[in-house]
Amino acid sequence: MAALPPEEAAPERQTLPSAARITKKSSAEITALQVFLDREGFSPGVIDGKTGSNVTKAIEAWQQATGETLDPNNTDDILERLRFTGGLPITTYTITAADAAGPYVASIPEDYAHKAVLPRLSFTSTTEMLGEKFHMDETYLRELNPGIDFTIPGTIIKVINPGEVKKGKVARIVADKYRKQVFAYDEAGTLISAYPATIGSSDTPSPSGTVQVDRIALNPGYTYNPKINFKQGQNDKVLTLQPGPNGPVGTVWIALSKPTYGIHGTPEPSKIGKTQSHGCVRLTNWDATELAKMVSVGTTVEFID
Repeated sequence: MAALPPEEAAPERQTLPSAARITKKSSAEITALQVFLDREGFSPGVIDGKTGSNVTKAIEAWQQATGETLDPNNTDDILERLRFTGGLPITTYTITAADAAGPYVASIPEDYAHKAVLPRLSFTSTTEMLGEKFHMDETYLRELNPGIDFTIPGTIIKVINPGEVKKGKVARIVADKYRKQVFAYDEAGTLISAYPATIGSSDTPSPSGTVQVDRIALNPGYTYNPKINFKQGQNDKVLTLQPGPNGPVGTVWIALSKPTYGIHGTPEPSKIGKTQSHGCVRLTNWDATELAKMVSVGTTVEFID
């Protein structure tokens, strides 16, 4: 294996403009705020109608990028902004025969040896699939559609209207371990998007300094090797897991120049920014996909401690 270039010292963390504290707002008002941020490319993670650190981080990143101040309590202003970026935050969707058909799997086992025998690591239900399609928390999808049977084609349901996918060319990525957030910059150094992230853990920390994107794979399979990966359960043999949104790296793998490390998706989007990873940078599947389509081999990735 060719020698890797030495890692450079990571830059100091920048101070972002603080977000205003969100006062008591309804679930619908918080949803509007989350949808606005999602459409702008400053992801709040799963859209669930709730406040939290991921929403705050997204507001601060948006303010940093635009130079504006966003009042999260001014719902009229947010709705007016939404009017110019795709309309109301909630829309309707008709469940199709393909939605109902899947294919789905009954459940996803925890043990990688059991995962390895599955023909695919696909969704387990229409609600899980629809939640991901519309950037929603699965529980919130059910709350918006009480009593609905999501397996019946032709059923009309309420869903989030996330708008168009962010586009651009990312020249530099910054993974801020402290903020649990990933920032994407263009060649001019302009911040064009940001995503909540789960970055490393105390047992398996992420790298420090600067690395590069080596490879980009959409809908990747996953090879587990206990000699180079973390130890999972009692597994001591190499295992090959099939692709799918419920695979260990979700629907995207952005390999970094430091072996075994990457930026990837997740089968558990509601936990992004709230749990630990095995050293990699974990995003929601839709955020990882969006980012993957804006980066290229050689894109710089800087880790900030």
